[in-house]
Formats: sequence, structure tokens, C-alpha cells
Amino acid sequence: MKKFGLLVSVFAGMLLLTACGERKTSSDSDKLQVMTTFYPMYEFTKQVVGEEGEVELLIPAGTEPHDYEPSAKDLAKISNADAFVYNSSELETWVPNVKKNLGENLIIEAASTIDLEAGEEDHDHEGETQGHHHELDPHVWLDPVLAVKEVENICDQLSKKYPEQKENFEKNARIYITELENLDKEFKEAFEGAKNKTFVTQHAAFGYLARQYGLTQEAISGVSPDQEPSPSRLAELKHYVEENDVKVIYFEENASSKVAETLSNETGVELAVLNPLESLTNKQIEQGETYLTVMKKNIESLKKSIQ
Repeated sequence: MKKFGLLVSVFAGMLLLTACGERKTSSDSDKLQVMTTFYPMYEFTKQVVGEEGEVELLIPAGTEPHDYEPSAKDLAKISNADAFVYNSSELETWVPNVKKNLGENLIIEAASTIDLEAGEEDHDHEGETQGHHHELDPHVWLDPVLAVKEVENICDQLSKKYPEQKENFEKNARIYITELENLDKEFKEAFEGAKNKTFVTQHAAFGYLARQYGLTQEAISGVSPDQEPSPSRLAELKHYVEENDVKVIYFEENASSKVAETLSNETGVELAVLNPLESLTNKQIEQGETYLTVMKKNIESLKKSIQ
């Protein structure tokens, strides 16, 4: 954190340089310039903005947002944008430290209209002094119903700041919200008649989704994926998997799967991907993957456990 504190301390001086050199002018682009933190914020904002502006992703593809800290160059990108969209200070823990330096920029906290719930951090973990750990669970975007609230909030805030584009923002948002509502229906239909509703996942990212559809998430680690479970926790999970005839243990493509693999090897249970959509890889983006396509894959993957 000392490194980040230094970045914040030099931010004000750096802005003077960027204001003279890099700041966008009307000759560069007349379109609204929006900077977003990680993939779901990029996707939701892009769907609302449409042709009215240009939306950029701050955190690179394939990067874990829990551990991300912005560079001086990243802070300049945020400052040079007309608007900045992030999920919450519970995930993007660095945002409160830079807000005061953003002047007249529109700052949108997409989850500000959602009451965050306590994260699953009550297990005995090793390595508590490293990484970012959350008192509240920030993963609201994985619940399609709460994703609608984030899209609505982004639309409302942009419309207030740029009323001349309000009609288009609202039209775009309505179209995308309809798709999210259809996704919600797909989740309901997939799991409403299930007898076994428990699934075991790498880290506790799916709490909101589980509650929305009457499922139970049993996580190897807490809300932060960098938390390492203790041997006693692994032994407890091994017993749980064997006692409850668990068929699948879910891991994440963009995070270390070592612990999930260990549990799978010890229990002989299949591994499968359950994507928390904290980022997409460049390959996934090139293949045309989106929030909606990945969430539909998550439905199919969960069906292996939820029966």
C-alpha cells in the first residue's frame, strides 16, 4: 500500500502535466469519453452509452480486480475521461483515495443503490496479511436482478449529467435490461425444481446469485480469491464433499486453481469452470464472449451440481 500512497501523493502534480499534454479536446473527439474499472462495468456502461460515446476498460483483460492498484498512467486516464464508472469501494478499494482529485468528472458507483451483504470470511484462512479482504461481498453483478440495478444506476447518472443524450441512454438501457430479465428467467427455470441445490466453488463470489435462486454456495475460500484456506478448512470441505455426494468442484479460469485441484484430487470429484466475470481474457473477447454468453455458460455448468 506504500506504493499506492505514493501514487496518490503525486497525482495532483501529474494532473497538471496531463492537462497540458494529454487531456482530450473537442478536436480529438466530440463523443463522451467514459472510463470503467473492470469487465462487467465496461459491458454494462457500453450497453447504456451505445453510439453516444466511447467506453474504455481500465483494468487489463485477464487481470484480477481484487488485487489491482492503478498506476500513474491509469490515474491520468481516469482524470482525462468525462465519466468514471466503478462497482463499489468494497472491490475497487483504491477509488476513495483518488476521488478528491477528479474535479468535475462524473463518478458513478454502479452498486451505490444496492445494499451489500456480509461476505463469507468466517473460515480459518492462512495468509491473512496479504492481498485485499472484504467485509462486504462486492460480487453483485453475478445476480442478473442486481445487474439490472447497476445498469439503471449507470443510466440515471449519465442522463442527469448529459440530459441531451438521456433519451438514447434510456432506450439503450431498456433494450439491455430486457436481455438481463430474460437471463433471470433462464436461471429461475434451470433451478426452480432442483432437489440438490448446493455447489462447491473456489471462492465466495456467487453468494448473491445463490440467494436469488434459492441455491447454497459452499466456498473453499472467502470473498477474496487470494485467501488460502487452512488445512483444517480443506479437511472440513473434503468431509463435506464426501458426505453430501458432491459431483463437481468449480474453479476459475483467471485465478489459481491449485486449491480446487487439491480438493478434487483428494475426493475424486470432477472440476468444472464457474466464471465470476471479474475479467475476460483477450481470447474470450476475440471470440465474442460477453456478460450474457458467459452467464449462460455458468447456468449449464451449475446444472452439473444442481439437480
